[in-house]
Amino acid sequence: MDRQMLDVILKRAGQLRIAVLGDFFLDQYFLVDPDRREVSRETGKWAHQVIDSWSSPGAAGTVASNLCALGIHVEAVGIIGDDGHGYRLRQGLAARGIHRSSLLVTSTKVTPTYTKPLTQADTGLEEMERWDIKNYAPTDAQMERRLITELERQWQAADAIMVMDQVEEEDCGVVTRSVRHWLNRKAEADPAKPVLVDSRGFIGRFRSVMLKPNEHEARTAVGGDEGLGMEQVVRSLHGKSQRPLFVTRGARGLAVHDGQRIHAVPAVPLTGPLDIVGAGDSTSAGILAALCAGCPPHKAAQFGSLVASVTVKKLGTTGTASPSEIRQQWQQFSPVLSELWADDQRP
Repeated sequence: MDRQMLDVILKRAGQLRIAVLGDFFLDQYFLVDPDRREVSRETGKWAHQVIDSWSSPGAAGTVASNLCALGIHVEAVGIIGDDGHGYRLRQGLAARGIHRSSLLVTSTKVTPTYTKPLTQADTGLEEMERWDIKNYAPTDAQMERRLITELERQWQAADAIMVMDQVEEEDCGVVTRSVRHWLNRKAEADPAKPVLVDSRGFIGRFRSVMLKPNEHEARTAVGGDEGLGMEQVVRSLHGKSQRPLFVTRGARGLAVHDGQRIHAVPAVPLTGPLDIVGAGDSTSAGILAALCAGCPPHKAAQFGSLVASVTVKKLGTTGTASPSEIRQQWQQFSPVLSELWADDQRP
């Protein structure tokens, strides 16, 4: 990747329309001051004192926020609850400029919420035990039909589709078996439409779409054999979808199968405190934006890595990366990256 390619990607981003299908969560943060805790008079247990609170869109909302930060027109496609958390989530999406006409609201579900107490540590904000609110009942067939109708509408209008399948409980989230089956058939019939899928629990069940698992998810999808080398894992998972594959490997970067060969894309070398929450989501946003700009898969992975290198420096939040921040990061690391990314390595 060079400066000219970077400029092409960022210019093209402002012309794109991308639909994000998936599980939109609310990330709710409470800043706890441990020095102010007191004993409850009623129970005798500790009462932890919250001195600040804020929230932001999480899961599919994090990917959507990262795409929007690049200047992309983003349409949210999903299902949330008709509750207070859903109201705050919609407010957060609106504040970021994310369009919500295909975000269905229902009283039959709760809005998935990650509640994250934080405390101040020497290295910055540190996350304590998390409290999750999720749905454990299957998504009803009527909501699935409504969702597919919205997805069909966005499929026609969007330049690309991003799928964020966060919920691991079978059929309890947005990307149910019926929705996944529809996606697989639609992608097979319309292979020109870029579709990138990130799925925590079911990455191996998607077909005819581009996949972006992490290393653990990729290994699980091909049988979980820890003895398999990374190249074997990548080849096996690529064989399931027959489309470009991107496997994130944390500080080791990405392994990419472009349909012809496997590329290793080293990560941007970073030092200092890092917050890796949401790093995969920002990588996904960068990859899809670059693919839509005409980049080959391994170059798209380089751009995704560059975007993530900006967001992980933002502590205590699932951050985004603006075009100006990405350009600044490229300017800082370009001497290193031009050598690091010059020749393909084996994953």
